[in-house]
Amino acid sequence: AAWEAHSRLAPEEMRAAFTFDEPFHRHETGRLDDDSYFGHLRQVLALDCELAQVRAGFDAILIGEIGETVRMLEAIRTRVPCYAISNTNPSHVAEMERAFPGLLPRFTRVFASHEIGHRKPQPGAFEHVLREIGVPPQEVLLFDDLAPNVEAAIALGLQAVQVRSPGDVRLALVQRGLLEA
Repeated sequence: AAWEAHSRLAPEEMRAAFTFDEPFHRHETGRLDDDSYFGHLRQVLALDCELAQVRAGFDAILIGEIGETVRMLEAIRTRVPCYAISNTNPSHVAEMERAFPGLLPRFTRVFASHEIGHRKPQPGAFEHVLREIGVPPQEVLLFDDLAPNVEAAIALGLQAVQVRSPGDVRLALVQRGLLEA
């Protein structure tokens, strides 16, 4: 919606044109900077606007914290280290820090795909995190909303739960004795 006024494409054409293409993956693995990626989007989506407006539309996908999940993170983070691994990019990280300033500091450490050079479900993403945190895979519990990411983590020996709602997180934490029922 943020880009509709700036494009000659109809909304459904814009949705079809916005794909997780090779430049998208390069952007999210640190191989393409923000301005280059936004220039690519401007061309693909036939946008007649400044890069700042392309960025604003791109960042509009970030909708907010999931309060119940954040409360669970707060409840366990003093007892166990809590890490985040995110398929993301510099623009989204900057926007998250601006819009939700207390979120990222709640984690022991955040592993952003554009910084580690790998996106989930690539094994290299999980292997990088495991090396950095120095914990055997079977001792790691991963939460992710996408089945391919969960399946890839399990294939590497991690415990992993697909999250469809905060209740999935709660159940997994209760089952492992990290949260009271």
